[in-house]
Amino acid sequence: MSSAVYKLEVPANEPVLSYKPGSREKLELKEKIREFRSREIEIPCIIGGREVRTGNLGECRIPHDHGHSLGVYHKAGAKEVALALEASRKAAREWGELSWEHRLSIFQRASDLLAGPWRQILNASTLLCQGKNAFQAEIDSACELIDFFRYNAFYARRIYEDQPYSPRGIWNRVEYRPLEGFVFAITPFNFTSIAGNLPSAPAMLGNVVLWKPASTAVYSGYYIMRLLMEAGLPEGVINFLPGEGAVLGEAVLKDPNLAGIHFTGSTSVFQGMWKTLGSNIENYRSYPRIVGETGGKDFIFAHPSAELEELVSACVRGAFEYQGQKCSAASRAFIPESLWPEFRERAVAAAEGLTLGPPEDFRNFVNAVIDASAYKKITSAIERARKDKEAEILAGGRYDASTGYFIHPTLIRAERPDYFTMTEELFGPVLSLYVYKDNQIEEALEACDRATPYGLTGSLFARDRYAVERISRFLVNTAGNFYINDKPTGAVVGQQPFGGARASGTNDKAGSAINLYRWLSPRAIKENFLPASEIQYPFMEEE
Repeated sequence: MSSAVYKLEVPANEPVLSYKPGSREKLELKEKIREFRSREIEIPCIIGGREVRTGNLGECRIPHDHGHSLGVYHKAGAKEVALALEASRKAAREWGELSWEHRLSIFQRASDLLAGPWRQILNASTLLCQGKNAFQAEIDSACELIDFFRYNAFYARRIYEDQPYSPRGIWNRVEYRPLEGFVFAITPFNFTSIAGNLPSAPAMLGNVVLWKPASTAVYSGYYIMRLLMEAGLPEGVINFLPGEGAVLGEAVLKDPNLAGIHFTGSTSVFQGMWKTLGSNIENYRSYPRIVGETGGKDFIFAHPSAELEELVSACVRGAFEYQGQKCSAASRAFIPESLWPEFRERAVAAAEGLTLGPPEDFRNFVNAVIDASAYKKITSAIERARKDKEAEILAGGRYDASTGYFIHPTLIRAERPDYFTMTEELFGPVLSLYVYKDNQIEEALEACDRATPYGLTGSLFARDRYAVERISRFLVNTAGNFYINDKPTGAVVGQQPFGGARASGTNDKAGSAINLYRWLSPRAIKENFLPASEIQYPFMEEE
């Protein structure tokens, strides 16, 4: 029984290790990579804390060496969903009633384990399974996931402390209950930290979770699940269900106890799930909470006063880090005619100068895209642009899938701001450029705002402070995360809460208390110390 209000200090963001030559972390990461490459593992479903094998297998392959298998995983089906629903039901009451400090202690321990002995386990699995280089893995699977665990615990404690005013004779209080039912977490391949956050954030607030990881990130997802179990997560609180989305979704979305969905993935899948919920709404015990972060067509808008060197750096880093496979990646840029000649020269040189190859070679900036499907989609777009008179490939445009799914960083100049590479999400190392006349900035801003249905991230480069204010106001609804003189990627937990609106999601801001409120069902309690004994009111004493 708790007899105190326990304090949690404001966290500090986990420091990013350098991986410089000869450093301890570099040697440890390389050793873990060699270990993981040297063996194949068999990944089960984990339901109610127990390993479940179905015999229906999927493969974990290295995207930059697709002939190499890291292991196999057992795909869950309708039977396993039923088992997971029962396991979560059994765990729900005890977990929801557990004192908040004991729930949060589990994730605090997970953060410390990840900062220490588990750091290179998550980094190596992400590097191999998802094709991230050492730096991209470090900022994602180590630092950001550590930050999610620590900051979410801090925000949760602050939420519980938020209580209403009580006048004399009354004690008002709010009880922050978990949702009644279970949460379905569907996580993407591109961020291991998101794969860890989507199931754990609701669980911190006392919810039970069914977690479906992306099929191309089951390998790292499995290690996250094992990390949580080592940290002391009780059986059935989070159930790990790799498998095909359509199969699992059909079984999960029809269950009347579905209380919420925590999703990161494609816009079309999210919209399809929303339609299914709507058509089944009368069957649910409560209205399911729907939290989603989906697609983006993120922009960089350059004003004529922009600093050229900074602009080029933001375009190249923003577009080509992790092969453009970030929902926040820069994929379209608006460049003023006055800056274009020098910008083109510098940007082309920078893009062509990026090293391409496997992430085990730490000298490579760009690595392989995630799988054959992504490779086909991106290269098909490049070839379409190559044949089109309304586009010009300025850099890159080359690709090779003989060993891994490699695509060179590609710059495309588009003649129209609504050209397909300026409007359609490609999710790869392709940056489309539109050159606007300096005296037609209003038209360019209108195109930036209206040419795509998305509203995730965007950035503005300008030294003119009047222009910064004017353009920021004009583009107010284009991005949930807006950057001034910076690339549109790299949101940090506790600093820039992340999420967008329009077709990019529900903007419930991962990495903040805003997101956590979605997994709570508050109960307001009024206790009257001096309850009324009369029936008549004073106003009734005279006519």
